[in-house]
Amino acid sequence: MPAAGAKPRSNPGDRALCTDLYQLTMLKSYWEHRMNEVAVFDLFVRRLPPERRFLLAAGLSPALDYLEGLRFDPEELAWLGERPDFPPAFVDWLAELRFRGDVHAMPEGTVFFPEEPVLRVTAPLPQAQLVETRLISLVNFSSLIASKAVRFLLVAPEAVLVDFGLRRAHGSEAGALAARAAYLAGFNGTATVVAGQRWGIPTYGTMAHSFVQAHESEAEAFLRFGRAHPHNAVLLIDTYDTEAGAETVVRIAPRLRDEGIEIRAVRIDSGDLAAHAHRVRRILDEGGCREVRIFASGSLDEHEVTRLVRAPIDGFGVGSALTVSSDVPVLDSVYKLHEYAGRPRRKRSEDKSTWPGRKQVFRRYAGGAMAGDILACEDEDPGGEPLLRPVMRGGRRVGPDPALEEVRKGVRASCASLPPALRSLRPGGGTYPVEPSTRLRDLAAEADRQSYRTGTP
Repeated sequence: MPAAGAKPRSNPGDRALCTDLYQLTMLKSYWEHRMNEVAVFDLFVRRLPPERRFLLAAGLSPALDYLEGLRFDPEELAWLGERPDFPPAFVDWLAELRFRGDVHAMPEGTVFFPEEPVLRVTAPLPQAQLVETRLISLVNFSSLIASKAVRFLLVAPEAVLVDFGLRRAHGSEAGALAARAAYLAGFNGTATVVAGQRWGIPTYGTMAHSFVQAHESEAEAFLRFGRAHPHNAVLLIDTYDTEAGAETVVRIAPRLRDEGIEIRAVRIDSGDLAAHAHRVRRILDEGGCREVRIFASGSLDEHEVTRLVRAPIDGFGVGSALTVSSDVPVLDSVYKLHEYAGRPRRKRSEDKSTWPGRKQVFRRYAGGAMAGDILACEDEDPGGEPLLRPVMRGGRRVGPDPALEEVRKGVRASCASLPPALRSLRPGGGTYPVEPSTRLRDLAAEADRQSYRTGTP
């Protein structure tokens, strides 16, 4: 058995055993029968939820981090060695297992549609199989949140949008990844501090109602907070009475201004946000605080933001609806084998059939707008922009990840190229054409002819 060595990963998601048991049971069989030929797997979404007209690819960088660092820690190997189904020789083999395959993927921020590979893995079968669960987890969740976040951008492109969702996220890793996905999609920043430390995402924060309640008066709380944070004086004004809170801001603003401190904004977190915003704007303007912005939060989704953009609100803090994607909590993401040992493979299950072989997605444009995609064999050239690009060779990145700012620019360009029907949040409307090429259809027919028949080998 392997000796103790490196310290186990602190994040359970980074550990090799953060997987489904059937990955290990399959690996044992592959090991026993020396099934180590090259396999090709695609990660894609089978169908769009009714509430979505397109999806936004995200999670590639965390996925590549996982692949580069894949290994079984000594503690994991020791635990596996105690299981009767996993003999010592198999556990020793796992100790040496690393991902040494190739990856092609759509760049983060790319608009995509059902049946289009977001990511393709080409590697020896055991390596390609083992990574399925974690890759789906990372790409599915990040794409889910990015696809939710971009809807806020479509309805409020000029507003400041901040992720407030960590406390309601399904775990701390989900909260951090959601902050990254939302920023990638165009949000201005996050309240999740670790996302700022890890990815350089701008962080935003004000105060809680408890801060106001802990002081003898609202004015005292506002003065102390402004002095403690002279470059980020954002005051929560609805602890007791929203309009009275705005009047308090007007009263203390000259005192802080004399000390060189400008109040940046006020935040409203309850009640009829639009009605309060109109009244607060009037109080601030009449009180000589025209430069103070209004920021709103409190159970907001993209439909409520659509209503509120007509009010004098400069920014929105979005929590639960974003971080758990409350209207669409999961995507039908799958990771399927499409080639093994040089032969095309195809699943033919009812309502779950797949397209075989190594594929590419070609996107066509008309008048600057996306006009349709062609799902084709990798070496075809049906015209259009190829979306899948090489990102990993031999288990190592082919180059540095693009900066998140570059990804954000790409998202804005993609949104600008969406057909009008896809930009709308209203139910119904048009669909986007994705067609398989004739050659891909022929390859599927060939795979069907070659597929194994039921029976004893």
